[in-house]
Amino acid sequence: MTAHSHMPSRAPLAMPEQDFGVAPDIAVPAPAKRDPIWRIAVFAPALVTTALMIWALHGLFSSSGMSGLEYVLLTLIGLTFVWVTLAVSSVTVGLVGRLDPVADAPPSAPLDVALLVPVYNETPWDVFGNASAMLSDLERQQGGHRYSLFVLSDTRDDAIAAQEWQAYQALSASAPFPVHYRRRADNRDRKVGNLLDWITGWGAAYEAMVVLDADSLMTGRAIDRLACELAADPQTGLIQSCPQLIGADTLFARMQQFSNVAYGWLLAEGLAHWSRTEGNYWGHNAIIRTRAFAASAGIPHLRSLTGRSDLILSHDFVEASLLRRAGWRVRLLPRISGSFEETPGTLIDYVVRDNRWCRGNLQHLRLLATRGLHPVSRFHLFQGAAAYLMSPAWFVLLVFWALLGRDATTNVISYFNEANPLFPNWPPAMTHIDSAVFLLVMYGMLLAPKFASATIIIAHAKAVKLFGGRWSFARAVLVELALSIAYAPIMMVQQTRAVLRCIFARGNGWNPQRRAARAYPLTTLIKFHWVETLIGALLLAGLLAGLVSWWLIPIMASLALAIPLSALSATNARMLRLDNPLTLREPTIVARARSARAVMRAQIEAPDIAAE
Repeated sequence: MTAHSHMPSRAPLAMPEQDFGVAPDIAVPAPAKRDPIWRIAVFAPALVTTALMIWALHGLFSSSGMSGLEYVLLTLIGLTFVWVTLAVSSVTVGLVGRLDPVADAPPSAPLDVALLVPVYNETPWDVFGNASAMLSDLERQQGGHRYSLFVLSDTRDDAIAAQEWQAYQALSASAPFPVHYRRRADNRDRKVGNLLDWITGWGAAYEAMVVLDADSLMTGRAIDRLACELAADPQTGLIQSCPQLIGADTLFARMQQFSNVAYGWLLAEGLAHWSRTEGNYWGHNAIIRTRAFAASAGIPHLRSLTGRSDLILSHDFVEASLLRRAGWRVRLLPRISGSFEETPGTLIDYVVRDNRWCRGNLQHLRLLATRGLHPVSRFHLFQGAAAYLMSPAWFVLLVFWALLGRDATTNVISYFNEANPLFPNWPPAMTHIDSAVFLLVMYGMLLAPKFASATIIIAHAKAVKLFGGRWSFARAVLVELALSIAYAPIMMVQQTRAVLRCIFARGNGWNPQRRAARAYPLTTLIKFHWVETLIGALLLAGLLAGLVSWWLIPIMASLALAIPLSALSATNARMLRLDNPLTLREPTIVARARSARAVMRAQIEAPDIAAE
């Protein structure tokens, strides 16, 4: 394997593995105490609302005595409902709270900043085209900081690696800043090992590093604002921006993009406001203080029960927790605009990526006992795992709901309880009204953050104008909500399967994300969605036989139609539009990146064409 590289002189920086069982001596002063009112405003309403709902349901169930199954049902309802109410509380805090403005640090203390782009079997002209656009825009910014770009390749395909080297040579010949390239001969520990190799080899020469993904794109102003903010706050170890989604041409990608642009900002505002200096890290589009990261965020392998050494896959959450454990501030700044990333183009592509995250996030449960972590950092770790564990909980609730039947005569659980004297009789089954109320309350809570964001946008003329006007925005909201409701049950089943695969140690793969959206053949769709289709068919049979509540029709339809819905996700988005500010007025940096990609591709493919 040819391993091209062009790197500056080595500047080694030690990055020791951290001991999760021993709290470190904090050498950095802890951030000043903050008023806890906003955290109380998030958690107290969520816990009180959930407790009231559990109390009310307990009163219903206990009228005839409580059985073990009823306690299980009550617990599952509480576990699912509390996370929904936390999202609503967070949105509320985002509405009423006000973050401190982003600091504009004077250019008197410039930083040496490395822009790091780890890649693994990616399309070279896309990676280097994006890099070219970012460097050109950074030059126009004329900030006071000094920048260098590093493309850190873990590519295993020699043909792709050869194109990376061509792209590097083309970019370095015209780039306004120093550009470097290194391909590792051994891609041990994936992205964690890739960044570790750079830090221990060259990290001492750079005070800060902006970590980017292969599909990341940031304006020069966004990069410079992050650097200025880090320079202005010497106690901050990491600042995370909030990337917006670009490259959305398919229906599913456009749905994700619209949701991100229209609703994501309010959730991000709430999260940033109550997390404060105990924020989180999403692995890219963030600036990190290099020495702080090296000294406090070295991640060891986990030891499994069978003695196997496991790499921590979702390392970003853990690195943020370790930085905060060492006394460094970790901050989220949603108001820094100009930060972008791409989104999977189809439902299958999204699920494949989500399955990787599931395995990594569930590992966080093993880290909750890490010594010295801040309580909010522990919550971030737990929340990441709970996001996937809620899908099995929702699925079990769906099973219970189906078994409850349409009325007392079709209540399967009640039938088995009466046949077994060891169990008390199940109380009267939910009536149609009870089922309707339950369904509407749960869907209402799930969609409340979206309704809140949409209401704010519609109420502000300037904001709604960015979406093409009130009618265009209202139509897009309705389409997005309908699509979200249609795809949610499919994602529930897929995430449940992912959790089960993790429990039984299946699916260790961590393949690169498929960037180009393409429709999958029917055979692939059937193989991928046969479980949802089967569950939907069983629910349909129950409905036709009069055994299942007709309030389950929306969920049944989604699961039974999983294959055509998945095929629909890959279709062109133009038929349903879903316009948003990023599609109606494409950001300049996105247009420049697309042009730079085309130029880079022509330069790379030209020798091949000439050879033919």
